[in-house]
Amino acid sequence: QVQLVESGGGLVQAGGSLRLSCAGSGRTFRRYVMGWFRQAPGKEREFVAAITWSGGSIDYADSVRGRFTISRDTAKNMVYLQLNSLKPEDTAVYYCAAGTGWTILAGEYDYWGQGTQVTVSS
Repeated sequence: QVQLVESGGGLVQAGGSLRLSCAGSGRTFRRYVMGWFRQAPGKEREFVAAITWSGGSIDYADSVRGRFTISRDTAKNMVYLQLNSLKPEDTAVYYCAAGTGWTILAGEYDYWGQGTQVTVSS
């Protein structure tokens, strides 16, 4: 069993930055692929970024590539998402998720956090 808790969301002006954190628990946490997803009101949950347990493979959605950076600290059971050059369209609830396969599909992830709100004002 894996439990995930996100933090770090908030209100920021366009062009600003935030750092989201995801604290994981469970003996097997370090073996999971970790993903970040987001869901805006009235829209489906969408992939943002993913990282393997070793950090050897990383992927980003085209909409955030070059602005967001995913990283993980396996010793601390933490995953991070650095959000730079934020835009109003980045406003959403951001979720971290853990899964066993390398995928951008939300349905393939097994464990989810409760989400943290990111609001970007124009």
